[in-house]
Amino acid sequence: MRIGIIGAGFIGRAIAALAMKNGCEVMLSNSRGPHTLTSTVASLGCQVGTVEQAATFGDLVLLAIPFGRYSELPVQAFTGTIVLDAGNYYPQRDGQIAELDNHESTTSEILARHLSGARVVKAFNAILERDLIAHSHPDSSMWRRALPIAGDDADAKRRVINLHERFGFDVVDAGALAEGHRFERARPAYCRPLDIAGLREALADDGPDQPQGAWRM
Repeated sequence: MRIGIIGAGFIGRAIAALAMKNGCEVMLSNSRGPHTLTSTVASLGCQVGTVEQAATFGDLVLLAIPFGRYSELPVQAFTGTIVLDAGNYYPQRDGQIAELDNHESTTSEILARHLSGARVVKAFNAILERDLIAHSHPDSSMWRRALPIAGDDADAKRRVINLHERFGFDVVDAGALAEGHRFERARPAYCRPLDIAGLREALADDGPDQPQGAWRM
């Protein structure tokens, strides 16, 4: 399997390492260009390219960039692509976005509107980078962490679920892309190490947000 990764921050690099560990081919990219990723290539052993190259390289493409920069993505490069949206909205970083502040839309719906030809699945946004390797257990007989996904394309979700299982995680399908709000930043399901039953309960919880930063404790 070939995975393109756009964004070479903590999550992008952690997913690259996990994918390489599980036999995937990886191309990593960032907005500054492949020449800035020399040390990353040395440590991970993956390929590097431009954003456009990574978008067309992968059978699946992980997007791990600050949400406020989604509008910079080249739309045509993603046509027909399955995009795993690992982004989260942090107003102090991304600026205030009225649609999200007023709960009129979700991060992934806004992204899908911009990448109109892509097949967007919300995934890998609700786990800390330090936990991606630590909580990966390919042996399904062990306790396994469950991660949430959401999307409107059944085939795209099936392929994303298969990737999670390859990486050593169980999955809870939260439903349509609009249901991604259930595991966005600070919601009860956000970045908590839960099994399938616990994650389903957290996704159904319409209570208050977690206190700021509680998910990093």
